[in-house]
Amino acid sequence: MSKAESAVTRRHAYTDPGAPQLPEPTYAERVRTLTSLGILATLSTISRKQPGYPFGSLMPYAVDERGRPIFLISNMAMHTQNLQADPRASLFVGQAGDGDPLGTARATLVGDVLPVPEEEKAEARERYLSRYENSRSWVDFKDFAFYRMDPLDIYYVGGFGVMGWVTADDYRTAKVDPLAETAPGILSHMNEDHVPAMILLARVHSNLESSEAAMTAVDRLGFHLRLKTAEGMKGTRINFLREVQSADETRKVLVEMVRAAESKPS
Repeated sequence: MSKAESAVTRRHAYTDPGAPQLPEPTYAERVRTLTSLGILATLSTISRKQPGYPFGSLMPYAVDERGRPIFLISNMAMHTQNLQADPRASLFVGQAGDGDPLGTARATLVGDVLPVPEEEKAEARERYLSRYENSRSWVDFKDFAFYRMDPLDIYYVGGFGVMGWVTADDYRTAKVDPLAETAPGILSHMNEDHVPAMILLARVHSNLESSEAAMTAVDRLGFHLRLKTAEGMKGTRINFLREVQSADETRKVLVEMVRAAESKPS
């Protein structure tokens, strides 16, 4: 975790402030994971019509190997005209999912949006079309061109009470979490089929008694639970016995943890 992150680290909502802070992916890793999964975001440019005011647009995007967002936009679009006059912009990326939107992850990337250099257009095209196949219908129209944001700074919010700045350097070098693609399936499976197991893990690992439990996030190092307790809703993080790299490894480790918890005296 960088100095910028550690200076503003907040705990997850409802977590006991006296509980030890367990290892988690850095904010930079979380943002890289979030942007890698995103499909639609909000691009805010500086309005030409109302100078100094932000102009928001719904924006499909892809990302390159450095996490830079790539856009395919028309010269006729207002946001493109704004960028041609002033490249400064921000991109708001939110986590998809059900539940309270204020409890989900989101990030705002701030930077300059400029045309992709000629020598890099082929790669940008390949990356974009691999995500948006239907864009082949208009990608070669003369008024369309590829633009790319070069982030200067990033602000991350991971839910209630989890927030902080991420430097452009940390973001560029961070890795996407290996569970990024499979996490939704893991969460759905655990919340539909293994609530008693999560209640047990919360009791053994976090000393929290609960009547209901839901897994709200999972990464290569562990997972977060939202618990209904006699004192109200609480949250806790439980780390895996070892780092995982796939859904299958996650399942095996969780089975080990549940079996070990079942063997402990009540």
